[in-house]
This record gives sequence, structure tokens and C-alpha cells, in this order.
Amino acid sequence: MHKKLSLGINLALAGNLLFILFAVFWYWFYKIYDPNSGFVSLLEKVTYVTLFAGFICLAAADVLFWRTIRMRTAVKVVFALYIAMEAFMMYCELNSYEVMSFYKPYSMKLAILHAILSAAACFIFVYLDPYKTQFEVTVIICIGLILGGMFGNLIGIRVYFSILMNAIAFSALFFAIRYMVRKEIIEIDCYGDKARVAEYKSVFFEEEVDDDEDAEDGTDEAPEPEKPEMKPELKAQESLAEKKAPARETQSGKKTPEKQPGKPSAPKKKNRSNKK
Repeated sequence: MHKKLSLGINLALAGNLLFILFAVFWYWFYKIYDPNSGFVSLLEKVTYVTLFAGFICLAAADVLFWRTIRMRTAVKVVFALYIAMEAFMMYCELNSYEVMSFYKPYSMKLAILHAILSAAACFIFVYLDPYKTQFEVTVIICIGLILGGMFGNLIGIRVYFSILMNAIAFSALFFAIRYMVRKEIIEIDCYGDKARVAEYKSVFFEEEVDDDEDAEDGTDEAPEPEKPEMKPELKAQESLAEKKAPARETQSGKKTPEKQPGKPSAPKKKNRSNKK
């Protein structure tokens, strides 16, 4: 896995886990609230530090995604808008007494709108590696958790409950992304990665190419035509004809075989005795 991509995923996961921890601290703060208690004052400060740390982690993760992930502009832009929306919603939740004129934390319409926008932001992550069934199922489950957050208003819980469900769903999503990338179930294109090239070899085409190359080089010689074999009967007649060839007498009285056509005869020796 790309180092910056791994760091970005871990920061995004840490940011959402910090949001969950913030929710626990804030719920605890409301349960034991006492303006004269030093512990409550310390708990409030820890709660805000946890919240700010979560947003810093998410912002840093998005920056790493922009610098690491190739293409996928929609994923990076939507995730940045989601972080901005959550920051605005969190500010309104913590300061609802000052902005109550336009912000209604118990509004069902607000809960539905927040859940739909968050679900769209979760769905866009499927484009990191589409058409992978296991990853698609994970995204669908996380979307179900986000949409379930809108029903908090039905039981009298403010929009803050929807924000908490978003943190749980995105924590599960980034944990699944980290696991699937490490197990090579999904692959995310990053800058600097080497392209994988698969080489295929075919013996059939290789033989054809070799034959063509031999023909071009001129090394492939045409086979010599075979000489027709003589039949055994003709061979026997030819040998008998050679044996029956007539012999002619020479002056010395010896018989010599007659000259065969096509063969030169030996030169005759002159008789010196006649000249004398």
C-alpha cells in the first residue's frame, strides 16, 4: 500500500473515532454537569480538544487523498464538502442557543436532509474501486447506518444523534477500506505506482512467426524432387541384356565384348612386326 494513502486512511479513521469519543465525553458532561465542579470543567476542555483533533485528522486525511489518489476527483471534493458540513453542523449544535433563529436541532426535515447528504458522501467512496462486490456491500451497510440516524428525532434525540451515527458509519467504512487494500481485495490508483502489465504467450502464433522468418531469410530450402525408382522387372531385363551382349574377335583371336554405345573404346596398338 502507498505510504501516504495508508496514512490518509488511518487519519480519516482516527478522526471519526475521535468524534465517537467526543460524543461519549459530551454525553457524560451533560449527565454530571455541575458549574462548581473542577472535574466537569476539565471534562469540557477534553471534550473540545477531542472534537478539534477529529476535524484536524479529517482535514489532513483529505489533503493526503488529494496528493495521493490518482483521478477520483469526485471522491476528494465530496469528502471535503462533507467535512465542512459536519463542522458547520457541530458548531450549530454546540451554539444552538445563539443561532436558534434558523437552526432547529429537533427538526425532522433537518435530520432527513443531513442524513441524505451524508449518505451521498458515503456512496461516492464506492468509486475508489467500483464493481467489487465485497466493497459495494460494505458501502451499502454504512449508508444504512447513516440513514438510520435520521430516526433519532422520532424518539426525541436531536440532530446530534445523526452526527454520531455518521461517525460510526464512516469509521466502519475507513476500517473496511484499510483492510481490503491490505488484503488486495480492492486497488486504489495512486500517483507513482507502477503499471502492471500482463504478458501472454501463444505457441501457435509463435510457430507461425518462426516459419515466416525462415522464409524471409531464405534458409528454408525447397525439397529436391524424388527420382522415380525403376521397377524390378526392368532392372532384371537390363542386366540380362548386358550379359547377352555379342563379343567380337580381335586379330589375336581373342574375343572381346562389343562396345557398348556411349562408351569410348581403348586405342589399338600398332603391330611393329608388319612394318618391318
